[in-house]
Amino acid sequence: MTHHDRESRGNEPTPSSAPDPTSPQPSVSLRDPSELAEALPYLLGFYPDDSLVVVALHGERGRFGGRLRIGIPDDESGWAAFAPQIAECLETSSRARGDRPDGALIFLCQEPGEGHTGRDVMERLHPLVQQLRRACGELEMPVYEALCLSEGRYFSYCCPDSRCCPPEGRPLAQSGTSAMAVAAAYAGLPMHGSLREMEKRLTPLGPPFAEEQVRVLDSVSTELSPRMLSAEGRPQVRTETLALLGQLLERFQRCSPTAETTLGQDAHDDGLLSHDECAAAILGLQDRETRDQAAEWMEGADVAPALRLWRALARRCAGPYLGYSAALLTLAGWVAWSGGDVPTARVALGLALRTDPDYLFAQLLHHACNEGLDPKLVRQCLRSEEGLKEAEGRRETPDDEADDAAC
Repeated sequence: MTHHDRESRGNEPTPSSAPDPTSPQPSVSLRDPSELAEALPYLLGFYPDDSLVVVALHGERGRFGGRLRIGIPDDESGWAAFAPQIAECLETSSRARGDRPDGALIFLCQEPGEGHTGRDVMERLHPLVQQLRRACGELEMPVYEALCLSEGRYFSYCCPDSRCCPPEGRPLAQSGTSAMAVAAAYAGLPMHGSLREMEKRLTPLGPPFAEEQVRVLDSVSTELSPRMLSAEGRPQVRTETLALLGQLLERFQRCSPTAETTLGQDAHDDGLLSHDECAAAILGLQDRETRDQAAEWMEGADVAPALRLWRALARRCAGPYLGYSAALLTLAGWVAWSGGDVPTARVALGLALRTDPDYLFAQLLHHACNEGLDPKLVRQCLRSEEGLKEAEGRRETPDDEADDAAC
C-alpha cells in the first residue's frame, strides 16, 4: 500500500518548507495495520480525537486518495442510516476529483470512559464498522482494513490473525519514529497535535477572565450597535475597525511568542490585547464588508501574525457572545488555508459552522478548502468584488450575502 505524498496528504507544505518541485516526491509503503495506525495523524495533520476517518484507496497498490473525518455519532440507533451516507459521500467526493475509489480504509479514534478499556471501545463500535463495511461494499469500495485506536493501542476489525492483531490490541509506536513521520518531516507537512488541542486554541476563555470581557463587550455594544445600524455610522465604524485591526496586526508582528508550548504562545498573545480593543474588533467584524476587507489584505508575511490575532480574538467571544466568534473563526480558517496550513483551516472552519451552521462565508470556504481549490482564486474574487463596489460607489445592501454565494 503506497502513500504518494502529493495526492494523499490533504494539504500543501508552506512556502518556506516546500520541497523542490523538480525533485521526486517521497512515497511510503505501508504494509500492515501497525503502519496504517501510525500513519493516520500524518494523513490529516493532527490526531483526530473522537472521530471516524474514512480514506479512499485507488489502484492495485492502494494509493491514498480523499478522506473524510466526522465525529462518531453517540446515537447507536442511527448508525444504520449514517453509514451509507458516509460511503456515498466518499465515493461522490472522489468522483468529483476524477477518480472513483477502488477500496477504503476505516479508522475510529475514541478514548474509553471511566471504568472502561480500549477493548471496550473497540467492541462497542463494532456494529458501526460492520455497517460501514456493508455500505462501502455495496458501492464496490471494499474495506481493506478497519482500525480502532484507543488507549494508546490499535485494534483491527479485519485481520483474522491473532499473532498479528490480538484481541487485546497492540501498542501504538512512539510518535515520530515511523517511516511515515520521516517522510512527513521531509515533505514539510505540519503536525498540530490532537484535534482537541487545536480546537482549544480557538475556544473562548473561561472565568474569571471571560467575565470582565463580557462586561466590556456589553458596554461597547451599547455604543457601537446603533452606529452600525445607521447608514451614516456604518462606514465610520468600518474605518475605525480596520484601523484598529491594522494596529493590532502590527503589534502581533512586532511581538512574537517565545514559549515552546502552544499554551504559552496563546497566553502571550492574550496578553497583547486589552478587553476594550477585543470588544471593538469583535463587534466591528460582525459587519460583512469589514470582515471581507480584513480578509483580503492579510497575506504573505501577515499570515502568521494574522492567524494568531484571529485566534486570540475568537478566544474573547465569551458567554453570550459565542456566536460572534463565527466571523473570527472563519477568518482564522481563511488565513490558515491561504498560508498552506490546511489542517488548521479545516478545524477553524468546522468550528465556525458548528457555532453558526448558516454562516455563508464559512460554508463557502469550507467547501472550497475540502475540494482542493487554490486559495488565490478566492482572494482574487474578494478583491475583484471589493474593486467593483468601489468603482460603483455603492453601499452594502441585503444582496451582499448573495454576492458571497456568487463569488
